[in-house]
Formats: sequence, C-alpha cells, structure tokens
Amino acid sequence: MRRQVDFLIIGSGIAGLSYAIKVAEFGKVLIVSKTSINETSTWYAQGGIAAVMYNPDTYEKHIKDTLAAGNFLNDEKIVRLTITESTERVKELIEWGTHFDVEESGRYALAREGGHSEFRVLHHQDKTGAEIQRALAEKVTSHPNIEILENHFTIDIITQHHLGRIVRRTNTDIQCFGAYVLNPETGEIDTVLARTTLIATGGAGNVYQTTTNPTISTGDGIAMFYRAKGIVDSMEFIQFHPTSLYNPHEKPSFLITEALRGAGAILKDIKGKEFMERYDKRGSLAPRDVVARAIDSEMKLSGADHVYLDARSIPEREIMHHFPSIYAKCLGLGINILKEMIPVVPAAHYICGGIRTDEWGRTSIHNLYASGEVAATGLHGANRLASNSLLESVVFSHRASLDAVRLNKTTEIQSGIPDWNAEGTVLNEEMVLITQSRKELQSIMSNYVGIVRSNLRLKRALDRLAIIHRETEELYERSVVSTEICELRNMISVAYLIIKFASQRKESIGLHFSIDYPPVKQ
Repeated sequence: MRRQVDFLIIGSGIAGLSYAIKVAEFGKVLIVSKTSINETSTWYAQGGIAAVMYNPDTYEKHIKDTLAAGNFLNDEKIVRLTITESTERVKELIEWGTHFDVEESGRYALAREGGHSEFRVLHHQDKTGAEIQRALAEKVTSHPNIEILENHFTIDIITQHHLGRIVRRTNTDIQCFGAYVLNPETGEIDTVLARTTLIATGGAGNVYQTTTNPTISTGDGIAMFYRAKGIVDSMEFIQFHPTSLYNPHEKPSFLITEALRGAGAILKDIKGKEFMERYDKRGSLAPRDVVARAIDSEMKLSGADHVYLDARSIPEREIMHHFPSIYAKCLGLGINILKEMIPVVPAAHYICGGIRTDEWGRTSIHNLYASGEVAATGLHGANRLASNSLLESVVFSHRASLDAVRLNKTTEIQSGIPDWNAEGTVLNEEMVLITQSRKELQSIMSNYVGIVRSNLRLKRALDRLAIIHRETEELYERSVVSTEICELRNMISVAYLIIKFASQRKESIGLHFSIDYPPVKQ
C-alpha cells in the first residue's frame, strides 16, 4: 500500500504528539506508533517536567544547574534557548489539558530533584508522563487532519539509497522521502511518502538487561537514521537511573522517582547505613551519574544485589498524595514503604546522545527532523539534569514544527520510490536464534558497557558484538521481515555506536566512567 502525507511522524510520545498538534493545522499528518498510542516512554515518566515558574527561581539558575549536571559539555546556546522557552511550553501543555498538581494557594506544587538548586519540577502525583500523554493523545485522536497507525513498525526511512543512488557517508545531500512501514499482523509493508518526516521514537534502554524503558525502546530511530548515513553524536552517555525497584523478573523495571529523594528519602546500604555523603556532599540529592556509580560501588563492596531507599521519614500524607503509585506498587510486593525500606538498583534509563540536531530539530538528512530522547540536541552534555527531558521534547518539537511548516510549502512528494523488495526471503521459524542473540547482546552491554567501563571491557564487547552482528545479518537477508529481527538489528547498531563512542572518549566524565582514565575535574 502506498500513502502520501504532508507530515510523517514516527513515534507517539510527547515529542511526536506535541509536534503533530502544531503541524496538523497546515496539512495531512500520519503518526506511526509501534504499539498503542500510549505505550511510550512518556507514559512511564514519573517525576515531572522542569520549568522556571516562580521567584526565587530564574532562568540563569536553571541554566547553571543544567550546565553543571552536563559537566559543561552541553551546548550553552541550546541550553539557554531551551530553558528560556520552558515557561511558554509548559503553559501550552496546560492549555492543552494537562493537569499538574497545585497547592491550596493555587500555585503549582513544584518539586526539587537531584542537581536542581530550586523547586521547579511540575508534576501530577508520581505519574506526570501518563497525565501529559493522556492530554496530548486526546487532542491528537480528535483532530481531523491526523491519522494514527497503531501497532505498525517503521523498518527504514526512505532516502536516495532506495533509488539506487550511491551516497557517500560524508555527503550532505542525503534527503528523506518518507518511510517503509510494516504491519506485523498482515506482513504487508507500506510505502509512506512525505514532504517532511519527524523521528520521535524514544530511547534504547533495552540494549541493557535492566531498564526502566518500555520493551519497545530498542533504538529504532537512531539505528534507521545511522543506516541512512546520518550523523549521530554523544552515544557514550547512557544515564542509569539510580533507583529502580529491585524486582529481577519484572520488565521494564519499575522506576522509583528521584522526587522521592527530593522529598527526603535517603539511600542506605544493605546494613541500613547512609553512604552517599562519602561520595558527594549533596548526599542522596547528587546528580544521577554520581548516585548510580555510588550505588554500583556499594553493591560491589558488599556483594549485595541492591541497596535501600529509606522513605520512612516522609509523612504518610505526603506519600499518599504525591507518591500513590509507588506506595501501591511496593505494597503489592509486600513492602510497606511507610514502615520498610525499598530495595533499589540502578537501571538503564536515558540516552543523552542520538541523532544530532540543530536548534530547529533539523538533522544532517534534509527534510528529516528528530525530537525527544532519540535526538542529541546538545542540551544534556555528559549527563541529563532530572526532568529536563520532557521539557526538551516540547521545546524542540515546537521549533521543528515551525521549520517543517515553512519547508513543506516548497517541498514536493518524491516520485519513483520503489516499494519494499522482499524477493528471495522465507519465513523464519528459528525465533530462538533471535531471542538468544538478544539476550547475549544485553548481557554484553550490561557487563562490559554499563555504569563502569574499561578499555579491555569495551574491546571484548566489540569483539562479541561482531559475531552477533554477522549472524543476525545473515538471518535478516534470508528471512521475511518481522518486528523481532528488525529490533535485534537496531539494538546491535545502537550497541555498536555506544561502544564506538565510549572507546573514543579518553577521559571519565559525566555518564562515561572508565577505570583507565581519571575523572575530569570541573
């Protein structure tokens, strides 16, 4: 089946949906969602969205905090434009129907998280992302210019490569004409042609064994962009959330929001003793990279599978009002957080790198934008400041929409695009090969390319990955296309990029920590 639209959007989280709302006034929009429209990383975001709302907070304070968290590897121009546009973008979410918690006075109830010098995180209890997703999804599904393809998988973006033209990796003339989209239920692959395309596919947490990301987060957007010879950046900086609930058989790992520490919860070792002060003067409110490494160190020293987060000092009323989901989740596992400590462990949470974009969300491939976790905007530097990710999404989706609307007026739908060629492929009945390779990949990344790295570990990871890559490509070439084989290929590509960038950085800074190099002092 062939489709033609003005705006193609791959991904249905906050980045994709906020962009869709903006561009739908100027043409026909198609959103491709890998599963249901609400199964996104946005939905699972607990903590909130950071924005300057009231005195004594200022843009300069938020900018300073963001730069400090990123170890000053951030692009300061990008940091400044993101933070100074934060208030307007949050007000827009509110106008679209998002309900943030308010105090009795009517002011928004702001939380403070690690790395923030002020209370500036807007939230909806401990399920902020779900509330934002609800509001945006309601607007999108009711818009006459927006069509949503749920449970469809984007295999590849379409570029000159699919026209039989050779494009060198250094060529700056690569163009995106749309995407090939698989309907897993029927096996049909649609050719979707668009004037402009936005990649908003989220993160890649599932390249690791333990992650807070939903199971759909397999790095699809970064991988398809890299295959099209686009420029990626900062892939070594993988943020591990310090506190996911220790429950080994659950995927994704349940996130224990940083806001709980902001409210007074304290990290303690397996014997119940505080330990964070030994690692950082900010204690349990240190930035995430510091806390994750501290927990990793404590677990290795003790041999324990987890540490504890002690929230017993937080009043019951505050727990029930601000953290009802966490209370209910833990209680369901037999843990009463009012009386017992919560077992926690770090989990892969957020990728600070990805598709390199400029201040308008433009990528190195013409007619192609990227926004959200899939993009490397320059905002985060070596480490993301808590609750800046949802903000980044709405800021850059807004800016991308302005540019895309302008570009669409002069961009024509490309003719002569061939349909997907599946000749010579057969149905793959060896699903065990895919699942086993996926497990091996996750083991390699978790053991060798995790919170703490070394040159030897990275080399070993690359050597092991090369074998999996060769086997998977051989399987892909002769198999009928499926979501499972495509996800595995994408995860291998992303894993390769993480290892490649990590190997090239000869220093320990931010989220990249190697035992072969001393930490960079700021």
